[in-house]
Amino acid sequence: MINKKKIYTAITVAVLGGILVFNGVANREDASAKIIPQPVASGTTVYNNSKAAVDASNASEGYIMVKYTGGTDKKIKCIVQKSGGAAYTYNLNNKGNYETFPLAEGNGKYSVTVYENISGTKYSTAYNTSFNVNIKDEFSPFLYPNQYVNFNSNSDVVALADKLVSDTPEELDKLKKIYYYVIGNISYDTQKAQTVQSGYLPNPDEIIKLKKGICFDYAAVMTSMLRSQGIPSKLVVGYSGSLYHAWINVYIKGVGWIDKAVYFDGKSWELMDPTFASSSKNSIRIQQYIGDGSNYTAKYAY
Repeated sequence: MINKKKIYTAITVAVLGGILVFNGVANREDASAKIIPQPVASGTTVYNNSKAAVDASNASEGYIMVKYTGGTDKKIKCIVQKSGGAAYTYNLNNKGNYETFPLAEGNGKYSVTVYENISGTKYSTAYNTSFNVNIKDEFSPFLYPNQYVNFNSNSDVVALADKLVSDTPEELDKLKKIYYYVIGNISYDTQKAQTVQSGYLPNPDEIIKLKKGICFDYAAVMTSMLRSQGIPSKLVVGYSGSLYHAWINVYIKGVGWIDKAVYFDGKSWELMDPTFASSSKNSIRIQQYIGDGSNYTAKYAY
């Protein structure tokens, strides 16, 4: 069932301490205002049945919101998939609360399927729907918070990022400061790595408070900080050869998308040599870093 309410709304602009805040993504060439986009289940375009709801009101902003309403006694999974693309599988809460998922593969037709656990590893379909998506700004999916990169304007991780880069106008320098802070102040939690359960989701505020975490935590904290500064960032997981790796792709104005700007080499997080900013994207140093690209295969981007 689709519920399309005709609601007329004006863009609300609030001035908070000299900062313009509104629901939307700014043009990447306009850095005059700091904007932290927040996902909203607007209710204007909702696909649902008695067990689940998919709010696609802001699909053009690069995200959807999904909730399960069929009870609190079952494990729930959600698969978001663009036609011909990878199947993104998420755990979904059973409390009836919306969660945000990125439309990471751009424009096209997406299907969303919500599954409920029957027993063991067996699941049945609770709801399925599909719809076409036309994203207004290619950066939107990688500026909004989502289930994996979870922050808001009141988050401690946002306040910390503001403090770290308050006197740093250049995006590349912001990347460096955030990277070195995270690496220098968060230690690897070996015990957590050995006991973490499938479906674990990072809490960036908790990680910076505890000052320890696993690789997923490092990535979520860095990506949250970068996005809070208006820097589009992709938390990417994939393969280098047969090894599972993670990296963060970052968009820098005047340069473009820099793949693997921050990457996990199987042992630790590393920062790409930042001297690329004053040279060509095809410089020898960059090519030495990324190789010919065939060594890396991205599987998912969040």
